[in-house]
Amino acid sequence: MRCPYCGHNDSKVIDSRDVNEAVRRRRECLGCGSRFTTYERPQATALLVIKKDGRREEFSREKLIAGIRKACAKRPVSQETIEQTVDDIEAQLHKLGKGEVATSIIGDMVIERLRQLDGIAYIRFASVYRAFADIEEVREEADAYTRLKLLRNSTNQLPLFPNEELDTMCRGVAKRAASNYRREEDEQKKRISVSPSQ
Repeated sequence: MRCPYCGHNDSKVIDSRDVNEAVRRRRECLGCGSRFTTYERPQATALLVIKKDGRREEFSREKLIAGIRKACAKRPVSQETIEQTVDDIEAQLHKLGKGEVATSIIGDMVIERLRQLDGIAYIRFASVYRAFADIEEVREEADAYTRLKLLRNSTNQLPLFPNEELDTMCRGVAKRAASNYRREEDEQKKRISVSPSQ
């Protein structure tokens, strides 16, 4: 195993642990003494990702980690949690039993996990993934997230609706509220522009 710091080819294993469907090994370089971590995973069959424009490319774990890491920048989400999240998504993709999967499926899996991990990371990722047109759409999404969080945390009882249905309902409420707010704002502007003498 080549050392990422000095390039030396020899290292010794200090610690080994099973992590989900992988083996995590802490290694020490015999050249410079630096320590680093490696993961060993069974090689699954190649999975192709269908892009929005119809192109196909091989699934890249590294790209997925980079995207989630970018969303979680300066947030209290550890690298280990990000790796665990990607492990879960990758395992779920292989369980689908398909050779090809659309980017939208992967994006939805990421959004669902980020929603549970960290609100800011979730909004960051959602704003890029869902290509929000303006700040109003970002606010609607943030309002829906806040309502959903409050509903989930407000009681220890079993939920009346499944999380996905509750999420859709909250998003609908946020959009209606924003629409009503804009309508009221327009009506108020009309009232102000009409002079009292008329």
